[in-house]
Amino acid sequence: MSQQPPVRSTGSPPPRPDASMSLLNNVIDHALDDGYAEATARRAAEGRGGLPRSLRAKLGVAAGLVLAAAVVTVGAAEARISAPVVAKERQELIDRIETETSTADQLEQDVERIRSEVGERQRQALQQHGGDQAELVALLSGATQVHGPGVKLVVDDAKGTDTGGGGPRESSGFSDTGRVRDRDMQRVINGLWESGAEAVAINGQRLTSLSAIRAAGDAILVDNKPLVPPYTILAVGNGQRLSTTFQDSADGQYLHALVENFGIRSSVSAEGDVRLPAAPSLTVRTAEPRGAGAATPSGRATADTGKGTS
Repeated sequence: MSQQPPVRSTGSPPPRPDASMSLLNNVIDHALDDGYAEATARRAAEGRGGLPRSLRAKLGVAAGLVLAAAVVTVGAAEARISAPVVAKERQELIDRIETETSTADQLEQDVERIRSEVGERQRQALQQHGGDQAELVALLSGATQVHGPGVKLVVDDAKGTDTGGGGPRESSGFSDTGRVRDRDMQRVINGLWESGAEAVAINGQRLTSLSAIRAAGDAILVDNKPLVPPYTILAVGNGQRLSTTFQDSADGQYLHALVENFGIRSSVSAEGDVRLPAAPSLTVRTAEPRGAGAATPSGRATADTGKGTS
C-alpha cells in the first residue's frame, strides 16, 4: 500500500520591504481615481474620446484657433503702433521736467543774488548810520569781515557713530550717541560767546546774535544752511585766554564729557590770526528811546520808561 507523501508547510511569503508604506503604495498603484478611469473608459467605448472626428467639429476647432491667432496678432500690432506714442509722451515728460528744473535753478540763483544785494545794502546802512560806534555795530552784527587773534576749535563725530551708550543723550532719543547734535553745537557756541569771543563762524558760516542752530534729521543747520562734519569753529578774541576760559567753563566741560563718554573728537588751539567772513544776510533793526512826555499815535503823552521802539 502506497503511502501519501507528507504535506509540508511552505510558510508565508516574505514581507515586502515597503510594507510599512501602505498609504504611499496605494497612491502609486491607484494614481488615477477610479471614477476618472471609469469615465475615460466609457467615453472611449462611446467613441467620444480624443480629437473630434466629424468635419463640423474639426471646422469649429480650426475656427477657434484662427480667432485666437487673430486676437494675438491684433494685440501685437496695437502694441507696436502705440509704442512710439508712449515713447514720445515719455520724452515730452522728461523735457518738461528738465525745463522746470532749469527754471527752478534760475529762480534760486536770482533769489541768492537778490539776497546778497539786500545784505550788502544792510551792511552799508549799518556802516553809515552807526554813528560813533559804527565799527562796533558792524562787528557785532556780522556786517563786515574780521580777523585777529582767536581760537580754532574742531569738533567731529566719533569714529564709530553706531556705538551704544547711555545717559541723557540716549534717553532723549539719540540712537546714535557718537554724533554731534545741534544741542551740542549750541552749547559750544554759547560757551565761546560767554568766554569772551567777539565774532564766531562755523565752517565759514558767520554767526550773529540772530543766528539759529537747529537740526534737520542728522544734519545741523545754521541759519537754514546745512553743515557737514568736521565742524571747524573760529572765534576772534584773546586767543590763549579765550581758550583757557572756554575749557574751564561749564560748556567746555560739557564738550569734554562728550569726548570722554561718547568718543566725539575735539581739538582746540589758540591762533595768532583767524579770518571770519561777513554774514551772508542781516536783519536790520533800529530802536529810538522815547523822550519824556512823547506823544503816542493816539495823541496822548507817555512817560519815559527807558524802553525803545522797534
